[in-house]
Amino acid sequence: MSTLADTPLIRTTALTRHDPVRNTTLLHPSTFILSGGQRVAITGPSGSGKSVFLRALALLDPVDDGVIQWRGRAIARGGIPAYRRRVAYIAQRPAMLDGSVEDNLRYPFSLKVYRDARFDRERVGELARRAGRDTDFLDKRASELSGGEAQIAALIRVLQVDPDVLLLDEPTASLDPAAALEIEALVSAWFDDGHGERASIWVSHDPAQAKRVGERQLVMTAGTLS
Repeated sequence: MSTLADTPLIRTTALTRHDPVRNTTLLHPSTFILSGGQRVAITGPSGSGKSVFLRALALLDPVDDGVIQWRGRAIARGGIPAYRRRVAYIAQRPAMLDGSVEDNLRYPFSLKVYRDARFDRERVGELARRAGRDTDFLDKRASELSGGEAQIAALIRVLQVDPDVLLLDEPTASLDPAAALEIEALVSAWFDDGHGERASIWVSHDPAQAKRVGERQLVMTAGTLS
């Protein structure tokens, strides 16, 4: 008899997506399992379907067929907000609000799904330090941030609410090598500070980075995950 600890965090069965305009298949039937503690890296050429797959897992784009299960159960429409709290998607180019970094970090707590949580300036300051930033980083204007700093802020905004899974969609593709390593360090610290239930999927165009951030290596080719 399986236990909760044996149940994968995410399981997909025959997940499929088509592009009706171009009459092409973006994602061939994909069966995938993500268990607690796993760090998965997905590489592949541009247009191969890496982001299509990740956005489907994040429930950001619809699929044409297949099932996504969270902890052994299909996700009902009413359960989507709770799922997105546990499974966080990090885009390549983060959206930042007007105001300071702290204003951006406080924003999630204005949402209904986080009504039971509270902003902790000391904690986010520690996360900023993990990425090589001083506490005054929180006071910087979002409009003045470099690309790397904006991505750090966006990642802290997610990490502070304790997700179980990170879906990282080429988060360092537009950053210089030093900034990319800072993002990698912040994600690594998140794993080290947590427990075995945490997991990540990191889509990267850089094979060397994929080896650093993923213990399990997958390749996407023409919409097929292998």
